[in-house]
Amino acid sequence: MSTNQTKAQRRDAARAEALALQKKQQASEKRNRLIVLGALGLGVIILVVAVVMIFMESQKTPMEKVDNVPAGVVQETGIPVGADGAAGTSNEGAKTLDVYVDYMCPICGQFEQTNSASITEMREAGDVTFVVHPVSILDRTSQGTEYSTRAASAAAWVADRAPEQFAAFHDAMFASQPQENTAGLSDEQIAQVAEQAGVPADVAAGITDGDATDTYREWVTASTELATSDEALFNAQGGFGTPTVVIDGERFEDWQTPGALTQAITGEAASSDEPSAEPSE
Repeated sequence: MSTNQTKAQRRDAARAEALALQKKQQASEKRNRLIVLGALGLGVIILVVAVVMIFMESQKTPMEKVDNVPAGVVQETGIPVGADGAAGTSNEGAKTLDVYVDYMCPICGQFEQTNSASITEMREAGDVTFVVHPVSILDRTSQGTEYSTRAASAAAWVADRAPEQFAAFHDAMFASQPQENTAGLSDEQIAQVAEQAGVPADVAAGITDGDATDTYREWVTASTELATSDEALFNAQGGFGTPTVVIDGERFEDWQTPGALTQAITGEAASSDEPSAEPSE
């Protein structure tokens, strides 16, 4: 500032300098406000997106959250088997026999003992499409090994990767069924059952190393959740249990009587004698 300026000029210059500084501060404050508002706006957008995503996820059905579903599955949880015993096939125009099973369930073992031969006969004759729904409700009875989940996952694995051997594997699993309240079969033992049923060694190896369970655990869990929450499948006590037997959409209760299942499906008496089952619990 020049020393030759008058007092008034010095005062005006000081005012101008103060005004410039004020404007600079105001511009800086405005810029900072815009930055803060922008950050808040972005935060709100991120929060809204997160809430929407959480809401959309909560609206999904259990099966919509599953990444891997075995090929050929029907009704989200069922593995259909036609005349040739291959998973993913059906007998056109035939009745449908849906059976919900837990491979640890002793009553399911009784069902198989009583009805397996006649189911195979009807299936091979084209009279019925057999639909297996593997579920896991008895993990608690296998001493922490999750046998029910591992066995159901192995069934899904075979259905997807060796479908021609599925019916044989399903029957073999019940032929080798462990007792309830034991550790059940190990993955290696389940793989041995698979190979004995004709499953190729490389597919069976996926059971041994745990790939089967890793791949289909979510599907088994979702299938079980759907079954246990479906009131149409509830028994007389108001809950879900295995085996649950359904013929063309209608629950069938008299499966313990030899020949009753064949009669209900074909209208004819069973052609061979079947062992009777003990009453279910």
